[in-house]
Amino acid sequence: MSENTTLDQRFAHGLEVLRMVDGEAGQRVVDSLADISPELGNQIVSWAFGEIYSRPGLAPRDRQLVTLGMLTALGGCEAQLDVHVNAALNVGLTPEQIVEALLHSAVYCGIPKALNATFVAKKVFTERGLLPLGPQPTPASATSA
Repeated sequence: MSENTTLDQRFAHGLEVLRMVDGEAGQRVVDSLADISPELGNQIVSWAFGEIYSRPGLAPRDRQLVTLGMLTALGGCEAQLDVHVNAALNVGLTPEQIVEALLHSAVYCGIPKALNATFVAKKVFTERGLLPLGPQPTPASATSA
């Protein structure tokens, strides 16, 4: 978006991106801020989604992989992980890819943080009827493929 874009235009664009990525969950987050910090909700929509998420440098699925990794690394972000595991599914990541990303995060973030993130993913997958997951690659089967 250009610097000449109005605040209303930025918000409208951000809302469109938010709905595409996060669906109803993102709107619920913004709505929950209305009585305490509507400006934070506005910044999430206008800046985070209208300016950052809509940049052309990364595809939405790649942005979600980065987001899942960062939220896992931070720890204590289970509510945000819930929204972004849903978002990852919305933009085309499979449950197996999400689980693999969270497993990979154990190396860099630690097993406790990876466990917490994986249990959030399990909750989301359960709510969306995506469990049990199919067979997943193991080191032996990954090398023989």
